[in-house]
Amino acid sequence: MKAAVISDIHANLHALDAVLGEIDAAGVDEIWCLGDVVGYGAFPDECVMALKDRCPVFLLGNHDLAALREIDIGTFSPSASASARWTRDQLGDEAMAFLRGLDGTSARRDEIGMYHASPRDPIWEYVVDSDLAEDNLSVQEERIALIGHSHIALYFTRIDEMSRVSSVLAPEGTELNLATGKWLINPGSVGQPRDGDPRAAWAELDTESLKARFHRVEYPIEQAAQAIHDAGLPPHLGDRLYKGH
Repeated sequence: MKAAVISDIHANLHALDAVLGEIDAAGVDEIWCLGDVVGYGAFPDECVMALKDRCPVFLLGNHDLAALREIDIGTFSPSASASARWTRDQLGDEAMAFLRGLDGTSARRDEIGMYHASPRDPIWEYVVDSDLAEDNLSVQEERIALIGHSHIALYFTRIDEMSRVSSVLAPEGTELNLATGKWLINPGSVGQPRDGDPRAAWAELDTESLKARFHRVEYPIEQAAQAIHDAGLPPHLGDRLYKGH
């Protein structure tokens, strides 16, 4: 089976539409969403509705939980808190009911583990270096796990228990052979990349051949940024889309 792995859409409908167009052209069998469909961007309701019937795996992220009032936003940055409050008012009844009906922040499909943030802490932990990856690879039950949350397209791997963990950024076109070793893979962010590449990110995973490929997609950033400004959201949430950080 071929799966498209997406994460951290963050209510960026322009980026999501571009990614879904490429996914459709790629002929994948399923779309797996690792969470944070809402937050920061101007189209939370539209993004939830665009994905609700397309993703047999659909995780909740911390921003989704914030929109549902299921976590305290007191630890959020001021702009993230403002966005969470705005998002709560923008989500329609159907989108809100859909999010409330989701199972949680982790899942498993075809022996692949999926976590919004990390196997150790599916809601909050940012796995961005080898030490953190080492800790998570040691506790994750699955040989291959997918994570989001950091908005950085990258992967961590340990060939065997005696080996050090390798940490590698994954620019467009990076291909992985997952047949051996233990892995943590982050597809990057659809709507708020933070790895220096402003293009929308997603990853393709073949569960039979155990191959993965990272993708980037151009989208009209200026329109997404203008929509954030027009909605009255903190302006820097739109401005940073141009830089990818």
